[in-house]
Amino acid sequence: MCSGLGVLVDKKIAGLALTGVLLISGCSSRVQAAGPAASNSVRPPAASPRAGGNAPVADAAHEAAAFRAWGLKPLAAPPAPPKVKPVKRRAGEPVPVISDIPTRDKVVFITFDDGAEKDPGFVKMMRELKVPFTMFLTDSAISADYGYFKPLQQFGNTIQNHTLSHPDLRTKGAAAQREEICGQQTRLGKEYGTIPRLLRPPYGNWNENTRIAAGQCGVEVIVLWRESMQITNMQYQRADKKLHPGDIILAHFRGPEELKGHSMTEMTANMLRHIQEQGFAVARLEDYL
Repeated sequence: MCSGLGVLVDKKIAGLALTGVLLISGCSSRVQAAGPAASNSVRPPAASPRAGGNAPVADAAHEAAAFRAWGLKPLAAPPAPPKVKPVKRRAGEPVPVISDIPTRDKVVFITFDDGAEKDPGFVKMMRELKVPFTMFLTDSAISADYGYFKPLQQFGNTIQNHTLSHPDLRTKGAAAQREEICGQQTRLGKEYGTIPRLLRPPYGNWNENTRIAAGQCGVEVIVLWRESMQITNMQYQRADKKLHPGDIILAHFRGPEELKGHSMTEMTANMLRHIQEQGFAVARLEDYL
């Protein structure tokens, strides 16, 4: 699976009259090690500016220390979420398909697909760094251990739909697509207590039946991507090979077998390093949708 099997995807999606779309690119490459933090403790929530004293300074120092322990520099702070969501489904219109968010804010959005790898170190890393991300999970990849993703959800990261069995939806008829999408809506709602609002079609492949089925299943937005994280490097869709405001980044729950001996935490550290070096903050995707 791309998402799951590390398959490179580099497809162009045909025209769409909606905003925000549609080059699709896919998965693969290499890594530098980032050492895990020594402490397992959970950092306190960010102090309110109204708290007074040295609390904000102490919290900033704590954050810097957490990033340093993973071989990283702290990310820029994201701006406040927009009061008016730049992307939403309007009544009577098809489900929008996006690969980035229309915004001038220097923010990007991290997403992780599939769920095959269940590395405890990644849970520790995200507990300590508190970087927001969105999970698009496939039931066939997560069903052996639904519980792994619950702490990640409790950190404030949402679980979204990546179908029941990770098929190429363009090869499926309308009824089969509904089964894959609606079935996963039901399954994820049962396991995690929230019905997904977002769908990522496997391999980034979709057609009009996908949009119809997604709408019938309660999906509000179909989410693609602009960059995909490999092992060391990012794969960019644009010719300038740079991040742009509002870009959605694709990564995967992958382990050493698919990452050529490297870990998911190493891959994630490399991704955060690319983001930090280009001066971007990481925002919560759902705050813009």
